[in-house]
Amino acid sequence: MLRITGINEIPGTTVQVAKAAFPKGNVYMQIRDELGTLYTDEDFAELYSETGRPAVPAWQLALVTVVQFKEGLADRQAA
Repeated sequence: MLRITGINEIPGTTVQVAKAAFPKGNVYMQIRDELGTLYTDEDFAELYSETGRPAVPAWQLALVTVVQFKEGLADRQAA
């Protein structure tokens, strides 16, 4: 079962800390910000069962997959 969610707004304090740590930005910050415009949960809804426990949102799985590939991580490391 897919519970449709959007990419939540990042808390203000988190934004401040991230910008202080990475004043020029960061590839992962950019990916997270732009992935929501590329993928929505509705795009993946047909792939999920209508019954059972709610699944991890599709946008989160896509983001982790991109980070995993970029960093050359095994599945266990990315989890």
